[in-house]
This record gives sequence, C-alpha cells and structure tokens, in this order.
Amino acid sequence: MLCAGLALALCALQFVPAALAGPQPQLLVERSGARRLSKVGGFAWENCGDKRDPVVLQSLSVAPDPISIPGSLRVSAAVKSGKTMSSPLKAALVVEKALGDLWIQLPCIDQMGSCTYNDVCSILDEFIPPGTPCPEPLLTYGIPCHCPFKAGSYSLPASDFDVPDVELPSWMTNGNYRVRVVVSNGGEELSCVKLAFSLHSH
Repeated sequence: MLCAGLALALCALQFVPAALAGPQPQLLVERSGARRLSKVGGFAWENCGDKRDPVVLQSLSVAPDPISIPGSLRVSAAVKSGKTMSSPLKAALVVEKALGDLWIQLPCIDQMGSCTYNDVCSILDEFIPPGTPCPEPLLTYGIPCHCPFKAGSYSLPASDFDVPDVELPSWMTNGNYRVRVVVSNGGEELSCVKLAFSLHSH
C-alpha cells in the first residue's frame, strides 16, 4: 500500500528523482537540448482529497534539501488505507510551472507532464517484474510492491537511496513546479496528493 501510495506519488516523482532510486526503466529519451538535472529543492506535499478518500498519505519526508543529483537522500513515509486498492488503478497528473505570478499547466509530452496513467499496476510490474521479491527496503518492512494492495497502515522508516543522473527534456526549464496526483478506481477517487518543488539543471 505504501508502495502504491508512493508509486502514485512515483508517477509524479518522474519529476522528483528522489523516489526513483535504484535500477529503473529509462523514462526520458535523450535528445537535442536535454540537460542534466543537478538539484531538486523546496520539496513540500499535502493531501488534497476530501475526508472521504480512503487512502491518505500521512507523512513524507525527503532530505537533504536541496537534493543533489546524482547523490544520496533519505526518505521516510507513511500511508493509511481504508480500502484494498486493486487493478486497474488510474493516476491523473496535473503539472504546473510558475511563470511570474501565474501557474501554467504543462502538456503531456513523452509520458511526462500533465499525463493520465490508466494502469498504475502495470507500471509497477514494469519496474518490478511479477514473481520477483520486492526490492529493499520494501522487503524488510513488509511493504507490498504489486497490486492488489490490502487495506491497512504501512510505513517506511528513514531509508537511504542513491539517486542516479537524470536527463531533463529541453522544455523542462529551471523553476518552481507543483503536481497534483489523483488516484482512482472505476471512477471512485481513492487519494489526492499535491507536491511542490524546484528544479535546477545545467
């Protein structure tokens, strides 16, 4: 469940490589004008669903601030779910970038930006093939990494991760960003989380 909540946030975390530590599929295509991400800072989060949402992110801590890329970071998190989450899980992202006093919504380009992922369970299966053990530290703390995710409370104590080099597409310029992630199943909203952060590249 924590993996789902975080992986939900992981879809959003295409922009926060903090959560993409370890071997991962290549999400970004190298292209002319691409730059290397050097720092992610000002990380903040909040729940944005109504009080009826069954899945709530109770805590999420990412340190240091800013995060150097490549580098290491420490993550802790806790998720509480009052309902089993099963396939198909849909995650809809709205990604905005600050432009002066305005927030401009970014389009979905190459599966980055304001995209909708209709089957998060399949995405998780690509990251962690079915039948293989969940990676550490999920395995140690009994956190599942495949659908369905049973109702309950799950927590990840402070754990260290290595963050690899990350390429940003040319249209993702330095600045402040915010992401709203809504997770649903069959039209029923299960969770809503907002993330905010700044990107610095070179």
